[in-house]
Amino acid sequence: GPTRKMPLTASAMDFFQLFVPDNVLKNMVVQTNMYAKKYQERFGSDDAWMDVTLTEMKAFLGYMISTSIHHCESVLSIWSSGFYSNKSIALIMTQSRFEKILKYFHVVAFRSSQTTHGLYKIQPFLDSLQNGFDSAFRPSQAQVLHEPLIDEDPVFIATCTERELRKRKKRKFSLWVRQCSSTGFICQIYVHLKEGSGADGLDALKNKPQLHSMVAKNLCQNASGKNYIIFTGPSITSLNLFEEFEKQEIYCCGLLSTRKSDCTGLPPSMLNNPETPQSRGQYRIRMKGNMSLICWYNKGHFRFLTNAYSPVQQGVIIKRKSGEIPCPLAVEAFAAHLSYICKYDDKYSKYFISHKPNKTWQQVFWFAISIAINNAYILYKMSEAYHVTRYSRAQFGERLVKELLGLEDTSPSH
Repeated sequence: GPTRKMPLTASAMDFFQLFVPDNVLKNMVVQTNMYAKKYQERFGSDDAWMDVTLTEMKAFLGYMISTSIHHCESVLSIWSSGFYSNKSIALIMTQSRFEKILKYFHVVAFRSSQTTHGLYKIQPFLDSLQNGFDSAFRPSQAQVLHEPLIDEDPVFIATCTERELRKRKKRKFSLWVRQCSSTGFICQIYVHLKEGSGADGLDALKNKPQLHSMVAKNLCQNASGKNYIIFTGPSITSLNLFEEFEKQEIYCCGLLSTRKSDCTGLPPSMLNNPETPQSRGQYRIRMKGNMSLICWYNKGHFRFLTNAYSPVQQGVIIKRKSGEIPCPLAVEAFAAHLSYICKYDDKYSKYFISHKPNKTWQQVFWFAISIAINNAYILYKMSEAYHVTRYSRAQFGERLVKELLGLEDTSPSH
């Protein structure tokens, strides 16, 4: 849970600033002004530009965050006369001023001579965010490695043509997280860039297990020695990775797929389906040291690799129609944590900022801000302040937007 006690009067902004404090916002102000100055030296002066202030930067973020609640296709819809217009916040800043800030907005204006990383324009912000996640929250023992659901706005997808869909630029990165499975708090973010179509590119990432294990190692670099139990999907699950993690006192439970997983070192007899028909709930086990390979049958064969649970401990999967199906405890635990992550995706994925910039670093930035707001709401729900105001996720987002824009309204919005 949270590592610090927030006051009863803590606002949405107070929780958000646990991860994005004023010194980070002030740095954005400095970097944006530096970039604007350099840009104008190179391409000619811009008479309409004035240096951005901290108040304007907060308002700029507020406008962007408002798209995560109302899901307008363009942030500029706020100033339009259409369905997504929002007169109450449009008066804080003119559209032309907002577009100027958007044009010059930067987190890191210039590349340093030592930088070779493709995310240099955002890496300091990601590092600062990670420090905030680490210091504000202590995760539970059970955690999940996965790619969170970041869908395009379903309303837009349903109404646009195939040609418009093809015009949308594909993301040049994949975003992975390590997530506390009892609260949904995202403890760590890892961004893997598609840097060309070479061996380390995103295309290779989809079918090369060694790249998935590299992602897993990056996500768990702060987890060693803490006896965490990490749940993984088929693309990450492998005997070599789990044995390496065990040496660091990280224990694992993963779903295994003969098609997607690295099955090196696993007995072939367990990877082939038996010829004799099996009844639901039957399973076979093979062990090597602390590692168990479980083949469990439930309308199909499911294989699990684990060193976190004893294979002889019994559990049950409860189905609405067929009642209880017996299984090893590892299978029950995996199903429970997987269903929690599905619920998290259902609840929070619709609150990602819907602004779609072309630049990769900006896409990563807005995704990271969205995750920070979701984490802030999770901390708010676990605080005493929640029992005073009881905002929903949408109301929390609206409160944050109003506080960033400096609007004085303190009553909860409905």
